[in-house]
Order: sequence, then C-alpha cells, then structure tokens
Amino acid sequence: MTSPLLPTFARVDLQFEQGQGVWLATRDGERYLDFGSGIAVNSLGHAHPHLVEALTRQAGKLWHTSNLFRIPEGERLAQRLVDNSFADQVFYTNSGAEALECAIKMARKYHAANGQPERYRIITFEGAFHGRTLATIAAGGQAKYLEGFGPKVDGFDQVRVDDAEALKAAIGPATAAILIEPVQGEGGVRVVPPAKLRELRKLCDEHGLLLILDEVQTGVGRTGKLFAHEWSGVTPDIMAIAKGIGGGFPLGACLSTLEAGKGMTAGTHGTTFGGNPLAVAVGNAVLDVVLAPGFLDHVNQISLLLRQRLAELRDRFPHIIAEVRGEGLLLGLKLNVPNTSFAAAALDERLILVGAGDNTVRLLPPLTITEDEAREGLARLEAVAGRLQREARGAAAGAA
Repeated sequence: MTSPLLPTFARVDLQFEQGQGVWLATRDGERYLDFGSGIAVNSLGHAHPHLVEALTRQAGKLWHTSNLFRIPEGERLAQRLVDNSFADQVFYTNSGAEALECAIKMARKYHAANGQPERYRIITFEGAFHGRTLATIAAGGQAKYLEGFGPKVDGFDQVRVDDAEALKAAIGPATAAILIEPVQGEGGVRVVPPAKLRELRKLCDEHGLLLILDEVQTGVGRTGKLFAHEWSGVTPDIMAIAKGIGGGFPLGACLSTLEAGKGMTAGTHGTTFGGNPLAVAVGNAVLDVVLAPGFLDHVNQISLLLRQRLAELRDRFPHIIAEVRGEGLLLGLKLNVPNTSFAAAALDERLILVGAGDNTVRLLPPLTITEDEAREGLARLEAVAGRLQREARGAAAGAA
C-alpha cells in the first residue's frame, strides 16, 4: 500500500506501540533497546512518570492561549534556564531549526541596532548541521541538503574547524557572528576541542562579533553538563536548544544575553505555538529531573562505562570499529564498514542506533539509562561487531 506521507524519509518498516524507559515495544510485543532516543529527543526515556503527569495535568487545564497573553509556566521555565546558564532572556520555538532561525535573525538585528546593518554574515563550519529551513541549510552548507532548492540563502561563510588561518581570513567588515556546534552530531559526532571554542570566543571579542552556539543536540545534560560549552569554560552570546528540553514534546528555545538580544523588540519576531502551556509544562518537568542533585553525575558515570567498554570493542574488532567519539551520552562509532550495514545489523539484535556523517553511528540512550541497561546495549553491540567481522572474513575467504 502506498503511503499518503510525503516520501522524504527512508523509514524502517517497524512500528512501535509502546515505550518504557529505554525500551520500545512493537505491536506484537518485540522489545528493542533504544539507543537513539528519537535522535537525542527522549532525554528521560519513554513514558517518564514525571513528564506524563505534568503533561496530563496541564492538558486537563489549558492547551493554548497564544503569546498575546502571559503564560506563567513559560516565564518560570525561562527563569530557570536563565538561572542555570549565561543567558538573560529566552524566546521559545517548536524545534531546533526555528531556534537557529531566531539566533540568526538576532545576530543580524544586533548589528543593525548598533547602526551597522551591513554586518550580517555568519561564519559556520564544514560538517555542520543546523536544520532544514532555507536559512539553516545554507548555514550548514552541505551540498546534499542544498541541491534543488534554488539560490542558497546569502550570508554564510564556511571554513574548516581546524583551519585557524582560514577562520581569521573569513572575518571581514560584513561579519556579524560565528556559529558552531560544540559537538557535530549529524556531522559524525566530532567534538570541537575546548581550546577551539576558547579561540572562537577570543576572536569574537576582538572583532565585535557574536558567538552563537547550536546546542540543539548537545544541550540539557546530553554531554554530562547542562550545556556542552560548560566543559570549555566559554559562554556564548546566543544559544539554540531543542530536542532534550522537551523530553519528546516539541519544544525549542533561543537564549541570549540582554546585549545580544537588544534589537529584538516587539514585532521583530514571533511564534504561534512556541512556548505554549503544554510545551512549557513538560519543559519544566524535564528540568525538575535534570537539575536534581546527582543526575548529571549519573550521566557521566554511564558515559565512562560505555566509553571504556566501547574502546575494548574497538580493540577487539578493529576491522569493524575505527574510533570511539563523543562526550557524555552523545557517543559515536566511526566505522570501517558501512554505517548503514552496522545499524541494520543492530536492529537484528533489537538495538536502535542512529546514523550520522563521516560513516559513523550514534549512541544516544536516554540519560536515565541504568548500568544494567548500558551493559545490555554493549552486549548487543558486541554481537553486531562479531557478526560483521565473521561475515567479512567469510567473504574474504570466498574471494580467495
């Protein structure tokens, strides 16, 4: 039967009916260990009782009023984000791409408000992924996402992360900001070294630029800090978040300092659904859990366990696993076999992984994963690597 859905996703022929914690179940009861978390979205796993209670309680009271009126729970969530970050103010969105659109507009408007409207260009980095809107695919700069959509949105200059000279040369009189992901998730789970983020902060300060961080995938505890840039000691001027802050409910936000956001006055930007009562009720529930004492310590403990065991798997299966990458529970395996084959073999082991660029697969379990569940995931990864290695040896023997 032909699906009525626009065929923009190459969907796996699996249907899940129920989730609980780190597990997903199909209609016929087959259980899968979810190391994808809806691409880093289900930060607290499936059907977390505190999130379920918050959403159902709010659903029985009020769903939507629009931003023409004050939304107290939204103000409370914004204050908590401000209190636990560099930021002074928050703008809510429904997704990461929208949060990045807000950040891009804010950076341009900042310079216009300072009497320099010609400063609108933003430096971005090869391998980046910032969303699927026309502006964010231009910011990401990847040809496969740009092809067929007409002229690329103007205003973005790309350089390599490791090319300091090209970065300096790209800064000109029209440059407004630098935009970077602390960890390139879609780009292959490539961690930007803390020294590089400090270098970017210094360059921004020297040239009057704004530093924008895309923490859509890395934020809200995913790397073992509330926000990934905390590992470097650097603070941005603007930051986009989404995914984990809603724990599965559509919610994003653009955070900024008062100075960076001073051009965003009444009427300069807006949203119909962003920050509605349902979304912010869940966002507050997520923070209740993530900000609880010891929660991020748990994330780091599980990360250490996974990294140590993954390094052992790499040593045992060097023809399959080339490198272990990442931070916290945003981990990646750079592979010597096609990542599509590895992910498919993982599904055969009832383990869900997420592919990424640079021939990697991502391991993105819920932040609530237990040690026993982590060990179960590792056992399934070992089975995958062992099977693929045996198949490769068999193929080589047959060719000989």
